Amino acid sequence: MLSAFTNCFKIPELKKKILFTLGIIVVYRIGCYIPTPGVNGAVLAEFFERMNTTSGGSIFTIMNMFSGGSLEKLTIFSLGIMPYISSSIIMQLLTAVIPALEKLAKEGQAGYHKINQYTRYGTVVLSLVQSYFIALWLESPQAFEGLHLVNNPGFGFRVITTLTLTAGTIFLMWLGEQIQERGIGNGISLIITAGIISAAPAAINNVILLLSPETVGVRQLQPLTLLIMVFFLVAVVISITLITQGQRRIPVQYARRIVGRKVYGGQSTYIPLKVDTAGVIAIIFAQSIILFPATLASFIPHPWFQGVAGYIARGHFWYYFSYGLLIVFFCYFYTAIVFNPVDVAENMKKHGGFIPGVRPGTQTSDFLDFIMTRITLAGSLFVCVIAIMPDAIMASFKVPYLVASFFGGTGVLIIVGVMLDTMKQVESHLLMRNYDGFMRSGHLRGRRA
Repeated sequence: MLSAFTNCFKIPELKKKILFTLGIIVVYRIGCYIPTPGVNGAVLAEFFERMNTTSGGSIFTIMNMFSGGSLEKLTIFSLGIMPYISSSIIMQLLTAVIPALEKLAKEGQAGYHKINQYTRYGTVVLSLVQSYFIALWLESPQAFEGLHLVNNPGFGFRVITTLTLTAGTIFLMWLGEQIQERGIGNGISLIITAGIISAAPAAINNVILLLSPETVGVRQLQPLTLLIMVFFLVAVVISITLITQGQRRIPVQYARRIVGRKVYGGQSTYIPLKVDTAGVIAIIFAQSIILFPATLASFIPHPWFQGVAGYIARGHFWYYFSYGLLIVFFCYFYTAIVFNPVDVAENMKKHGGFIPGVRPGTQTSDFLDFIMTRITLAGSLFVCVIAIMPDAIMASFKVPYLVASFFGGTGVLIIVGVMLDTMKQVESHLLMRNYDGFMRSGHLRGRRA
């Protein structure tokens, strides 16, 4: 493993890509500390710290995580890359239901660029809408328990805040595209991962404070408990890696055809069906919906909203039950969007391929749908466990949510998945130059086959 990292800097082209990517990440982290004009950042940081210690939460907690902590400081990157992610998911869903977009997606590289352009337009629209509502939220003292965050509220503040946050998101989108084109790839994913990892020093500092008896008079975290948590973290990372890389390989045989003097087909291959096709997207959707009542309750002090928010607040049985059901639903929903067994069966039949023991056509599509339904259930249940794990860690070991979030949840899934994809990209460069990859036997597999 260490020799593979050393070999990365022996290839001039790969070295240039890695250094360029690191430079872009540095630029991103610098921007996370440039404040938006007209906002009292200290009061806002105190509000988010109080929000993280409560048993509830809001949709702003997700946005803050994806922005690398920029939202709690209200910097120019406060929106993060979430509008681009939302726009990409919306375009992916629309492509599956709108025939014109579906036809465009099948036109190859030209269609891809056109859909990517639509995604950028959608990012701008979503950024404008979200940033405007954030400006209204900042101007409302009721949302911050009577605290005043804005020195000069009004139309001018809303315009400046909207333009600043939208420009920050567009700049982040451009940085991600630069990593994709001139760096090692996975540009948007690497920016998100860098933002999540940036919270690690604060989490480590919290652990040190909990271990120090002189800080609060009594040691809140025992060394043996910390050792158990570290062992648990290693087990979680290994299990996420196995599930993320796990796939069911369906054998496919192509019939041999003789055209003139040439023989076509006759080879055997397989269709890799991912155990966890939806991945972190199901958790994002489920979190957004389950935390939406709590977000509304913070804006609208109505008894009905307060009652609903308290009924499904974090820590209650119905919160975890509803959260788990939503994750399972969105795992199946997203899998149905990205994997169409009817199209796969038709393409196989068109090119003379068949699954041994299964008739081509309808029986093949039914067989693929049956297999995908079963393995998606296993993957969705695993994602449910990972998503609820931070709450279990927080309740069992009495640690802050910032520390517990590194033992499961959205952040760990993103970090492990992106690191695997990045290692796969680097390994392909190494193997092309006849260097050993990261693994002595076999090769890394990507998340999307």
